[in-house]
Amino acid sequence: MQKRVVVLSLGGSLIIPDKVEINFLKKFKEIIKKNTKNYKFIIVCGGGSIARKYIYALRESGKSEELQSLSGIGATRMNARFMSYFFSQNPWKGIPHKMRQIKKYLRKQDIVFCGALEYHQKQTSDSTSAEIASHFKTDFINLTNVQGLHDKNPLEHKNAKFIPLISWKDFNKMASKKAFKPGQHFVLDQSASKIIMENKITTYILGPDMKQLNNLLNGKKFKGTIIQG
Repeated sequence: MQKRVVVLSLGGSLIIPDKVEINFLKKFKEIIKKNTKNYKFIIVCGGGSIARKYIYALRESGKSEELQSLSGIGATRMNARFMSYFFSQNPWKGIPHKMRQIKKYLRKQDIVFCGALEYHQKQTSDSTSAEIASHFKTDFINLTNVQGLHDKNPLEHKNAKFIPLISWKDFNKMASKKAFKPGQHFVLDQSASKIIMENKITTYILGPDMKQLNNLLNGKKFKGTIIQG
């Protein structure tokens, strides 16, 4: 049986919110490894607190949005390299920076880590994930630090309402309400939501409970948001 490719965006807030979240990463590794019997995973890493600290410093110093974004890209690649080490992958191989490299790696291994591939204006690692999912014509799973999509940030508002299902069009409207800025806090960036909508990519937003990811990968009921239709 040919393994199905799944693109997974691993939020930097899960890798390194302040210090490296080792307990979460151990559970993540266990679930990913367990499911390689049916899947090949392309895991795109976010920048997390490291990216935000760099971006903040550059913004406060009056540096351009382009330089802020480039520092964020560097942080995503550093996190991806760290994750490849965490999964005991060949330290000399490095991580892919282009789509063709991802395809090459995927032919020989079940798990490929990367950060943002190339610089594009107003994009985060979410956009990279959406582009890769479009290229491979597959589903996109976004792992973040909240249990799915809400009408407002549940970490700041106790009365935030959970949204289990939303259409591509409505999600794009929701994402586009905020102006883009490097290091922003939203479950998926504006460019990613547009790519998802235009290419009709079934997208899942899940929180840090790895049982939900395992359930999704095995066709069981899960807690999270579906963006579709």
